[in-house]
Amino acid sequence: MPPAHSLGLRRTPVQQRSTERLTRILDACAELLDETGYEDLSTRAVAARAQVPIGSVYRFFGNKRAMAEALAHRNLDGYAGRVAARVAALPAGDWRGAVDAVLDEYLAMKRTVPGFALIDFGYRIPVAAPASGANHTVADRLTELLAGHLGRSADARLRRTTLIAVEAADALLQLAFRVDPSGDAEIIAETRELLYAYLARILD
Repeated sequence: MPPAHSLGLRRTPVQQRSTERLTRILDACAELLDETGYEDLSTRAVAARAQVPIGSVYRFFGNKRAMAEALAHRNLDGYAGRVAARVAALPAGDWRGAVDAVLDEYLAMKRTVPGFALIDFGYRIPVAAPASGANHTVADRLTELLAGHLGRSADARLRRTTLIAVEAADALLQLAFRVDPSGDAEIIAETRELLYAYLARILD
């Protein structure tokens, strides 16, 4: 469970029981997103699935959008943790291995984590709404991780380059999953090669 402050909660759980209840609520939200979609998601349905009183949902969230945004924050924290663990096992300076970790962990979550296919890191909440600033947040997290792995400064050029790489990968991976619900392997491979070529300009 990510730190409560990262989820934008109305109230921070202070007891283990409250933390577990919050986890159940977010898990239920994720499951229902896969089953019904965002438009038919409701706080009442989430409460029923999580087996908690409706008041427990409203103690943490004002509406379903807030729940979805909290789920997106949890996804991002989980993703960053997974990527960091992979990168920590790489030889120092292996930025291509870091790119592989970034792509592979995203694909794994896209395919296996409940609710992720619709919400991921909060790009479009509600679904089909204009894109949010989530790519900037993802890029910032990845820039810090990459800079630490390479032993270099997270300067303006690295931040800009990482943001462009994230935006390009986001667009291409959306295409890959439109072509094939499990992710078109050839488009994913091309995306990987594109990122290698683009990032080599400043990382080699």
